[in-house]
Amino acid sequence: MKYRKLGKTGLEISEISLGTWQVGGKWGSKFDNKSADQIINTAIDNGVNFIDTADVYEDGLSEQAVGRVVNSRKEKIYVASKCGRQIDPHTAENYTPEKLVKFVEDSLKRTGLETLDLIQLHCPPTDVFYRPEIFETFDKLKEQGKIQNLGVSVEKVEEALKAIEYDNVATVQIIFNLFRQRPSELFFREAERKKIGIIARVPLASGLLTGKFSSDTKFEKDDHRNFNRDGKAFDKGETFSGIDYNLGLKAVDELKAIFPDTTNLAPIALQWILEYNPVSCIIPGASKMEHVVSNLSVYEQPSLSFDQISKMNDVYEKYIKKEVHQKW
Repeated sequence: MKYRKLGKTGLEISEISLGTWQVGGKWGSKFDNKSADQIINTAIDNGVNFIDTADVYEDGLSEQAVGRVVNSRKEKIYVASKCGRQIDPHTAENYTPEKLVKFVEDSLKRTGLETLDLIQLHCPPTDVFYRPEIFETFDKLKEQGKIQNLGVSVEKVEEALKAIEYDNVATVQIIFNLFRQRPSELFFREAERKKIGIIARVPLASGLLTGKFSSDTKFEKDDHRNFNRDGKAFDKGETFSGIDYNLGLKAVDELKAIFPDTTNLAPIALQWILEYNPVSCIIPGASKMEHVVSNLSVYEQPSLSFDQISKMNDVYEKYIKKEVHQKW
């Protein structure tokens, strides 16, 4: 495992870390504590020391699993959670300091931790980024020792740029992958200038970039890759990075042609992200132990050549850019 600094937090974290949206079961299937524990332990056994969760993942079961495993280990594992998505309706005016404080306190109870290494506002409505009192709330939580650092998880580059205007924002979690390249432009430059940690999420475009899906692939009824392709439940960009599924398959076919001897594109997609030094870590998810092993096999791959990277970017230019680049 290799480690990078998480911006001005000063934390040295595994560049391949673990996201826990679907830990303990695939999207739409019942949560399995045994599977969740196995996945998290496997990640830690292989050098992962940063785990990202959220209070809404499996109605708190993900946080419980993370806390249960972390508290059973001797290694120092940094835990990041997220808050705000419990607000219903999820509107800017419904965000209040009181609600956010309670969310953090509830996360501490579920994880059994005395403090959260990082708490992140969980993709709040854009207007929330224009309310200083919301961000000031977390200064008080830090003084109380309930959190160590504040970050934000965002949908749009514009939200990320606004968030880092606040001095107490230390990290930004944003969708960044081969099919979502816009963050690498202005935002990466500004984040690097301000020593902001960048957490790259949805690195495999909801599994599309593994190269293992086809037009015949069926997703379960309650899997967001089935019901949220048009953004009916939440931001469309969270599902396949906002790309039309069939268009994505065409682009992936061209990627396969670049790597004809590769049956699993996931490590290559992760390698592409790691070429960007401003990225602090990547948080691919896993619904079974084999996914963790696959993600960490990035270190067993030969380095990408300049020519390969150029051809990968050409696929983005040809198929994807006009569909997503200016939307998020």
